[in-house]
Amino acid sequence: MSTDNAQEYRQLGPYKVLGLGLGCMPLSIERRPGREDAIEVIHRALDLGVNHLDTAFAYYEAGGTSENGEEQHNEKLIAEALKTYTGDKSGVVVASKVGHFRYVDKNGRPEWGQQADANYILETAKKSRDALEVNSINLYYHHRPDPNPEVTYSEGLEALAKLVDDGVVKYAGISNASVEQIDLALSILGDKLIAVQNQYSPAYRKTLDTLKYTKDKGLAFLPWSPLGGFRHPELLEQDQPFEKVGKNHGVSKQQIILAWELNKGKHVIPIPGFRRTRTLEDSLKALELVRTGALTADELNRLG
Repeated sequence: MSTDNAQEYRQLGPYKVLGLGLGCMPLSIERRPGREDAIEVIHRALDLGVNHLDTAFAYYEAGGTSENGEEQHNEKLIAEALKTYTGDKSGVVVASKVGHFRYVDKNGRPEWGQQADANYILETAKKSRDALEVNSINLYYHHRPDPNPEVTYSEGLEALAKLVDDGVVKYAGISNASVEQIDLALSILGDKLIAVQNQYSPAYRKTLDTLKYTKDKGLAFLPWSPLGGFRHPELLEQDQPFEKVGKNHGVSKQQIILAWELNKGKHVIPIPGFRRTRTLEDSLKALELVRTGALTADELNRLG
């Protein structure tokens, strides 16, 4: 694994990872690339120094058990990509999540179901471990709370604690969590908890409180969909200031967005997802903008 592009490393609990991880969801859900192309994206990321791969049990196309709807498609894809990678992979950290599953609704649209009771978490974690072909998962997140009012959030956190104690996973994280849920997780998991993964981007800043709070608590903050994901055209106006700064620096707005997020704190580790190596390679250049301090204080203040 090359470190030529590894100018900006950060701590993810005990793990030293590149400042940008790889969100692998786009390689397995609807409109995913072919298998060889998907593995090429992962291999190219590893070549460029990325050593943190983010996945989840639910990252597969909705639609049952056909090839297109194969459960745990992404976890299995990552296992295959790591097996076939010929470079150094000794420092690669793989994180997965539990609490979601995929299905097709009555109108034929893909949806994300939620389940996070203790038994489901305990059994699903073992399935994830087996799909990833590891003895213990580096980092395992509580993906979302169970919508069943009889299933408490603490029940899922206690299941995570048991998974760490049993060695099924090494460390725990929580996702889509509030400040109050972070406090509850810390009270149950203690130093087993190392990360919070929340949505954060120019168009979605509601979680800024958790970004700041995780810094105070010594936790890593991982923005998912850091570039905004698939959005309605009216939301694209949120990107205009970033595009303007990008033109001033002669780089893409994606690089500016990621550099802006990285500048929010050393504990911030965005996990953008890509379907093509070209966009992966471009976005990773954001690390150089951070390392060289290319964005001025005035530019960062104007971006918010």
